[in-house]
Amino acid sequence: MITFIISIALLIVAYFTYGKFVERFFGASSEIKTPVKRLADGVDYHELKPWRIFVIQFLNIAGLGPIFGAILGAAYGPMAYLWIVIGCIFMGAVHDYFSGMLSVRNDGMSLPDIVGKYMGNGIRKFMTFFTGFLLLAVGVSFVNGPAGLLGNLTGTSMAPWLYIIFAYYILATLLPIDKIIGRIYPFMGAALIFMALSVGGYLLYGGFSGELQLEELTFDTMRNLHVNPQENILFPMLFIVISCGAISGFHATQSPMMARCMTDEKYGRPIFYGAMISEGIVAMIWATAAMAYFGGAEGLNAAAGSGSDPAIIVNEVCRSWLGRLGAVIAIIGVVACPITSGDTAFRSMRLIIADALKFTQKPVKNRLIVSIPIFILAYFFCSFDFSTIWKYVGIGNQVLATVTLWTAATYLAKTGKPHWMLSIPATFLSIVCVTYILVAPYKAGGIFIQPSVGYPIGIAAGIGLLILFFLRTSKLKKGKKI
Repeated sequence: MITFIISIALLIVAYFTYGKFVERFFGASSEIKTPVKRLADGVDYHELKPWRIFVIQFLNIAGLGPIFGAILGAAYGPMAYLWIVIGCIFMGAVHDYFSGMLSVRNDGMSLPDIVGKYMGNGIRKFMTFFTGFLLLAVGVSFVNGPAGLLGNLTGTSMAPWLYIIFAYYILATLLPIDKIIGRIYPFMGAALIFMALSVGGYLLYGGFSGELQLEELTFDTMRNLHVNPQENILFPMLFIVISCGAISGFHATQSPMMARCMTDEKYGRPIFYGAMISEGIVAMIWATAAMAYFGGAEGLNAAAGSGSDPAIIVNEVCRSWLGRLGAVIAIIGVVACPITSGDTAFRSMRLIIADALKFTQKPVKNRLIVSIPIFILAYFFCSFDFSTIWKYVGIGNQVLATVTLWTAATYLAKTGKPHWMLSIPATFLSIVCVTYILVAPYKAGGIFIQPSVGYPIGIAAGIGLLILFFLRTSKLKKGKKI
């Protein structure tokens, strides 16, 4: 109970303290005209109210990520709390703020072009392909997943729901951002926030009344409580399982869409840093709820072993704690929330490809030229068992975050500012990613070598990248380009 309250308090306080420090350090200014003030096209560069942008950004980056990921991470025990709180405040929110604000400062550039500007054209080309694959994987998964759930709920075939969701995705990708996304997201965002606050409120009520036993972070629980610790290694697998809620590279693909709609740089902190803090709070609530509902990490692992996946757990918690209303909210959460990440994944993919080709997107025919091949490819992949590809999305997501952190650190070095708030997280996440690839089981996308071998290599790789970063940025002091 104490751990839960302190964790939520730290996240909230961080927004007003560290978030403000990050904002001032970056140098956000209302005097600088944002992209939409100069490049408005009524399609992607379209002015939206700050509160609406916040809700869209929150749903873009959240969806089911901070719910399902937090539930899976809670199987490791209260150590998940540390990663959510520290990761969100000092890594994820900073990552989101810089990726968003660098886009604002560069005419609403997509992520690969931002990376290319500061890291080189070769990395830009790789990032265009890599980011495109990740967005396609997310988009396709968020077609099949909701379609299958709707088929089960209605007792019908998955096929008609697949076509309905595809039709929505096509419209959301093609139409101006204010026509569909700007109108329905506030309602979906309200549902997601209401669900989180309701579950969080019940946790407080149950904790104070004694009906629930909330796990505490103690010296005894600061260890791996997973039922299968040999395959589910605390470090680095916890840091990959919980991405949304701590740090997620997918967010950097979504932020440029909102950067094109902001009317003032002062909104960057609530929209980018604030949305990530909100996601961290949601992740904290669901990690705690998953353990509390089943009587601890051991009970959660037992439930998972008997077939309860995160969707089933969300449904059980909402039905048990929130009654009939909870059942409705659960359906909205497990069906609609992934759709609100899938549609913007495809939209972001359109923008990244268009930016790479220098292809203006104001005429609808140009949007069709880019979008039609995307959806043909997506439909093709929907006919395959996507689980083989999806297992690489988790590590791919964190690799993307790592590259974004190094890019932002390079930007700070280029502007003559201390880079530690980004280079330290970038080094840590580099170690996490390399170690994961080496020690994770085959079924999770790793090579599965012994940790005694994988750990030293991962640490050496992270430190090596930091040294390389120093060597490259040292040229700036001599007035050379990097």
